[in-house]
Amino acid sequence: MRKFYRVRRYKVPLYHRFQSFFARSTSITQPHFSYYQIFCCWLGSFLSIAALAYLSVHTNYPLIAAPFGATAVILYTLPDSPLAQPHNVILGNCIGAIVCVTFVQCFGTAPWVIALSVATAIKLMQLTKTLHPPGGAVALVGAMTGASWSYLFVPVFAGSVVMVLCAAAFNHVGKTYPKR
Repeated sequence: MRKFYRVRRYKVPLYHRFQSFFARSTSITQPHFSYYQIFCCWLGSFLSIAALAYLSVHTNYPLIAAPFGATAVILYTLPDSPLAQPHNVILGNCIGAIVCVTFVQCFGTAPWVIALSVATAIKLMQLTKTLHPPGGAVALVGAMTGASWSYLFVPVFAGSVVMVLCAAAFNHVGKTYPKR
């Protein structure tokens, strides 16, 4: 008769499990940045969002919107990406604003209008080759808040131009931005 021995598992601390899981998943799928690149990304995003915030305070125009945080991530971590080019940033955000304001004016702010705004904005950005992921967030925020046509100009257009100008000035040192 065979004896079955119970295999005893040694308990591994929970933080080691998380550490090994995240080390495995991020080493393959995530880009690697040097400490210098990380510092430059931090500084560039800080300066551009601070510029938007200070311009908002001093001009009494709300130039800052939630999607600009995601725009800063793309502009400063992946400046060579097609998604980070000025054409995509400005037009992608403006397409999201035009779509959401049009739908809000026609249909109101029902949940299906919010979903339709985001989906249509993504489709139009794809068709016009101006894909910029925060443009979908612009459509979402605008539809949720019942935005009017002024949303297109301030904060979306003006904020996008300021973000691109800050990125061009900041990335001009040592890199070529925008890509042509």
